[in-house]
Amino acid sequence: MKNKLALIFSLFLLIQITTAHAGIDEAKAAYNKGEFALALKLTQPLANDGNAIAQNLLGNMYSTGHGVEKDYFQALVWYHKAAEQSYPNAQRNLGIAYEQGEGVLRDQAIALEWYRKAAAQGLSEAQVDLGFAYYNGIGITQNRTEALKWYRKAADQGNVAAQNNIGIAYSFGGGIPQDYEQAVAWFRKASEQNYSEAQFNLGSSYEKGQGVPQDLAQAISWYSKAAEQGHAKAQFNLGVMYSKGRGVKQDYAQSIAWYRKASEQNHADAQYSLGYMYGKGQGVSLDYAIAAEWFRKAAANGNENASNSLKFVKEAL
Repeated sequence: MKNKLALIFSLFLLIQITTAHAGIDEAKAAYNKGEFALALKLTQPLANDGNAIAQNLLGNMYSTGHGVEKDYFQALVWYHKAAEQSYPNAQRNLGIAYEQGEGVLRDQAIALEWYRKAAAQGLSEAQVDLGFAYYNGIGITQNRTEALKWYRKAADQGNVAAQNNIGIAYSFGGGIPQDYEQAVAWFRKASEQNYSEAQFNLGSSYEKGQGVPQDLAQAISWYSKAAEQGHAKAQFNLGVMYSKGRGVKQDYAQSIAWYRKASEQNHADAQYSLGYMYGKGQGVSLDYAIAAEWFRKAAANGNENASNSLKFVKEAL
């Protein structure tokens, strides 16, 4: 009789777990489709019943304002509930909340505690966060060897940000031996997974001849891949190369097009370059008024040359 009751109880638990899994999968699918009202309807009861994945998803909804009014404090409440059940994604989300001061006073030390908990469970994104803190000495003593250790743990799981960051570490050295060839190898791993920041860095390596023979055609190719994904620095670099005819036939129209794309993302140097081309009539009709507009934006975003150029075109108006 006892065995029969135990079997019935086990079957009951299995049904409950299976139902919960099906429910949260449906909720996540609705959320990912942008069906936030349905996602909330499915998530709330599961979260109330203690499902950690649902609690974390509900926290995300409050954090982003998807399906509910944005409320960082409520997000924090739900993240805590899930984190206390050792759900690593929620632990990382708590780390982000403490690092950014969302719903709580900013506290980098507490942020690192939560990142460490999630990283110890193998969450690659948290391993990157922890590595980044060690690399830059944010809230902790700078230790680039330790940073590299955490980046490698994440990179071994295929995390492209970690792979790119290892490339950066080898490229700059400082606490670890500088090794451009290793940097290129890691940039390439992430680039082949279409990670735009790594594609930009690989393009830069080819342009400078660091870790690979200088190859401007390859630089253009990798910059283009990143630029097409909206990477502002890659768009600016393409603008420069088309303007100067580096690795490609000089083409002011193409240069203008790429400068404009980067400028629309508030890239100060691109805004300055766009103003310069309007001020010189390169690829566009000479127009001091438009030049002044772009110089003004560039100056506001920190370009050091823009203020002097702005004075010049104002005098010409």
